[in-house]
Amino acid sequence: MPIFEYRCEDCGTKFEKLMRRAGEAAPGCPSCGGEHADQQFSTFSARANGAPVRAEAPAACPSGRCGNPGMCGMN
Repeated sequence: MPIFEYRCEDCGTKFEKLMRRAGEAAPGCPSCGGEHADQQFSTFSARANGAPVRAEAPAACPSGRCGNPGMCGMN
């Protein structure tokens, strides 16, 4: 079950809620009981061997042209 992030329009509290499926009615605010919560855009992070995983930019092509021109901003 996914965890969704919400922000209460009444008091501004940010909270998370485990939901059975997308499209369920927004939950009430745990702080003020308000019924006006907006779903927030959620991000995620991953860890490998206890260290954060970071995407790195690919190295420049030695020939000056990439094998995948749709992905390369150098073409």
